[in-house]
Amino acid sequence: MNDSRPELAMLANGQAVHRAAIPVLSFEAFKQAILDGVAARQRVSALFGAASPLPGATRLYVVLADDEQNLLFAGATDVEGDAFPSLTPRCPQVHLFEREIAEQFGLRPVGHPWFKPVRYCRSWTGRDAWGRPPEQPILPAVGDFYRVEGDQVHEVAVGPVHAGVIEPGHFRFQCHGEQVFHLEIALGFQHRGVEEALVGGPTPRTIHYAETLSGDSTVAHATSYCQVVEALASCQETARAQTLRGVALELERLANHVGDLGALAGDVGFLPTASYCGRIRGDFLNMTALLCGSRFGRGLIRPGGVGFDMDAERIAELGRRLDAGEKDTTVAVNLLWNTQSVMARFEDAGPLPLHVAAELGTVGPVARASGIERDVRRDQPSGIYCFSHIPVSTCETGDVAARAYLRWLEIQHSIGFIRDQLRALPTGAVRVPVRALAPDSLVITLNEGWRGEVCHVALTDAQGRFSRYKVVDPSFHNWPGLAYALRNQEISDFPICNKSFNLSYCGHDL
Repeated sequence: MNDSRPELAMLANGQAVHRAAIPVLSFEAFKQAILDGVAARQRVSALFGAASPLPGATRLYVVLADDEQNLLFAGATDVEGDAFPSLTPRCPQVHLFEREIAEQFGLRPVGHPWFKPVRYCRSWTGRDAWGRPPEQPILPAVGDFYRVEGDQVHEVAVGPVHAGVIEPGHFRFQCHGEQVFHLEIALGFQHRGVEEALVGGPTPRTIHYAETLSGDSTVAHATSYCQVVEALASCQETARAQTLRGVALELERLANHVGDLGALAGDVGFLPTASYCGRIRGDFLNMTALLCGSRFGRGLIRPGGVGFDMDAERIAELGRRLDAGEKDTTVAVNLLWNTQSVMARFEDAGPLPLHVAAELGTVGPVARASGIERDVRRDQPSGIYCFSHIPVSTCETGDVAARAYLRWLEIQHSIGFIRDQLRALPTGAVRVPVRALAPDSLVITLNEGWRGEVCHVALTDAQGRFSRYKVVDPSFHNWPGLAYALRNQEISDFPICNKSFNLSYCGHDL
C-alpha cells in the first residue's frame, strides 16, 4: 500500500474493479494526489473526462503509473461549472490532457499556459471552452501560433501536405537563419471520433476500431482492448494464446524498428541500409502474415485469446524466416554504425535531455534513449511478459543516434524473445468463451507497443456496456518531446529528428 496517497485506489494492470472503488475526491485533493504522485516518480498515464452523476458536472479521472512498484493508482473528481484550475504550470505532463478535456467537455483549465484545441473537434457536451459559435467550421491547425519577434527571425510552415506518402500534420518553425528557436506542432487532420464510437460497445465493430486506432500498432491496441474485455468478463486467455500474442507484438516491433532504421538511413542519403531495411521490414511483416494472413496482424488478437493457431510446420517456417531476418538485419544495420558520415549526422542531432523527457512524461524508445529505464513489459507486465522477460535497454545522449541505436538493441532482444517462445510454445486451446461484461466497473490495461505505452481505460454502465472508453497512444505523450528536441537545432535536421521519433498522427488524433 502506498501510504503517501491513501486516497487513490491501488490497481494492477488489467484488474477490473467496481466504479465505487474509485474514490471521488475534492478537486484540491485530486490535484494534490497528481502532484504528489509525479513528485514520487509516478507518471500520468491518462487524465480524462466522463459523465458525472451530479447535474451539470463533469467527472475527471486520473491514472498514475508507478513503474517502481508495478502498480497503478486511480482517482476521480467532479468539476461543476465550465472551468477548473490548470495543473499544467506545476505538472507539464498533463498539458495535452487538459486541452483535450476542454475540447471534449467544454471545461476551461484556467491558467493553462498555451490553451489551444488538440484536434479542433466539437465538444461532446455542446459547451465550447473557446466560445466558438456552433455554426463556425472546425478546422485543424487554424488558430494562434507562438511567434518569436526580432530582426531576421522568420517563420517556416510545413504541411499538412508533405512530400512523402505520409499522414498529414502541420509544423510551424520560428527560425533565425537555419537555427530553430521554436517548433509548434498542430495535428487533428486524422481525427475520426473513435472514442465516441466506442461508447455503447462492445459490438461486432468494436474490435475493428481497436485494430485501426493506429494501423502500425494493430497488435498493441487490439491486445489492450481484448484485455479490457477479458478483465471485465473475468476470463483468462490460455497460455498458448498469451504466447502467440507476445510473438505477434514483438514481430510488430521488429517490422517498425527495422523500417525506422531504413528510413533514417534514407533521410541522410545512405542508400545501402535504406534499401535493405525497406525489404527486410517487408520480411518481418510477412512473418506476421504467416500467423494470421494479415501483414499488420488484423484478425489475430481476439477477446478470449487469438483467432489463429500455428501448427508445427508453420512454427518451423517462422523460425527459418526469423533466422534469415536476423542475419540480413545485422548486415544492413551495422553499415550505419560503421559509416562515419552517417554517425556524424546522427550524433548530437535533436537531443532530448533526461530531465525534460521525464518532465514531459515521454514513453517507449524516446524515453529510454534519454536514459529513462521505463518499459511496460517489465514494469507493468501482463500476459506472457509476466513469465518471460525482455531486457530493458537505455542510452544516455537522447539524440538521433541514441534513438536509432536503441532500436537496434530492441531488435536483438525481440528476436531472442520470439525464438525462445517458439521453442517452448505451450499446448492447448488458443481461445476461450467470453461472458457478459461486469456492470458499473472500471479497468485499465497497459501494453508496451513499439512506440511505447498503449493505455486503454474502460468504464461500463449498469448494463455492462462501455459508458466511456479512453485511449492514450504513446504518440500523445511523445509529440511534445519532438518539439523540444528541435530547439536550437538546424532546420535541416528536422527530417531525421522527426523520423527518430516516428510518431503516429492518427494515434494522436483518434
